[in-house]
Amino acid sequence: MSQTVRTRRRVIGRSAAALGATALLLAACNGDAGDDPLADATADDPIEITMYYPIAVGGPLEDVVDGLIAGFEDENPQINVTPVYSGNYDDTAVQATTALSAGEPPATTVLLSTEMFALIDEDIIVPFDDLVITDEDEAWLDSFYDEFMANSRDDEGNTWGIPFQRSTIVQYYNKEAFEQAGLDPERAPETWEELVEIATAVQEGSDVSWGVQMPSSGFPYWLFQTFTTQMGVEVVSAAGNEVYFDKPEVIEALEFWYSLSDEHGVHPPHVVDWGTTPEDFLQQEVGIIWTTTGNLSRIRSDATFDFGVAPMPSNVQPGSPTGGGNFYIFADAPEAEQRAAFELIRYLTQPEQAAEWSIETGYVAPTPEAWETEAMQEYVADFPEAEVARDQLENTVRELSTYQRGSVYDLINDALQSALTGEVTPEEALLQANESINDLLAPYR
Repeated sequence: MSQTVRTRRRVIGRSAAALGATALLLAACNGDAGDDPLADATADDPIEITMYYPIAVGGPLEDVVDGLIAGFEDENPQINVTPVYSGNYDDTAVQATTALSAGEPPATTVLLSTEMFALIDEDIIVPFDDLVITDEDEAWLDSFYDEFMANSRDDEGNTWGIPFQRSTIVQYYNKEAFEQAGLDPERAPETWEELVEIATAVQEGSDVSWGVQMPSSGFPYWLFQTFTTQMGVEVVSAAGNEVYFDKPEVIEALEFWYSLSDEHGVHPPHVVDWGTTPEDFLQQEVGIIWTTTGNLSRIRSDATFDFGVAPMPSNVQPGSPTGGGNFYIFADAPEAEQRAAFELIRYLTQPEQAAEWSIETGYVAPTPEAWETEAMQEYVADFPEAEVARDQLENTVRELSTYQRGSVYDLINDALQSALTGEVTPEEALLQANESINDLLAPYR
């Protein structure tokens, strides 16, 4: 399908959905519920919807999801939700695609926020704007942190995803290892220079095997964006159709990451696994790790030592990319199921529920109002480390998101791993990846 035809289909579909939403809005304003897709649903004859969701961090979270769904069904007996834990993000995308191909689409699924352009390109999802009925719906769409909406709206302002389990990357550090090495246990590295100095000191002066560790599997492009952000550059256009891995600042960023193992010897020289990084930290094999704030609750629960959480260090500037998952609503789901999914997502992202999910997981509650709830206020008073990821939102950039996401990620992740293991130089790896990715994205420009 040509890009022109694809765009025309999207515009026609969006216009039709907008007309439907307008009719619903007029009916609601006139007190007529007859055109409401949920008007005929009752507790005895409910709308049935399925929600797939992933868990990409440690912890027994299925029970938490089940509890949240039960709360929604208590308030909305005319809607019955079947939550399906579907593995990690990639597993969830496969299950959702399989269900779509079988003609049994889920109403909603939590997928990576970076899936947005790919899902739009395949005409799989509908924009939330087209399901708005009331002023309250509109206000809700505008209630989320702008930094998270950068991976939830396109460059024309259409809202395709709703932030749910969103994150930034933070530093976790072993305070006891710091003390053993004669370091201040209340002070994490604040610059790249200090990262090298402190990682060296903790590796030489404590029982850990490595001073610092960043995973280079799973989401290596994401960890790399911490370095590029701290170099003051972004690696992708807002339209998701061009990347900038050939910038000198980006090459310098990868050269620094590689130097941590090659020159300074404070980082493992091999590919570091995403899933074992928090485990290596918990086993006190490493003094400092960079990983998602979504691991916060697990580390707090399982650590047998005193640890700290700190924002990302600075070079040209401090910073981190945002990350994590959004809710999406599927275009092939019947209209009533789409509206039921809209109501479910609204419920799950209301302040009380968003606060509960944040407390249980470590993900950043996606609205300021969630942080003002009594539960969250009590939580951060007892555990102020929970605020670190939220407080650095002002220094974040959008996560790498493009059309042809899977192929783009394969190209950049392979390039990063080949450079970090010394197979090629950082410059060679990034220049080749940049050319290949931009060739792939050329039809979208």
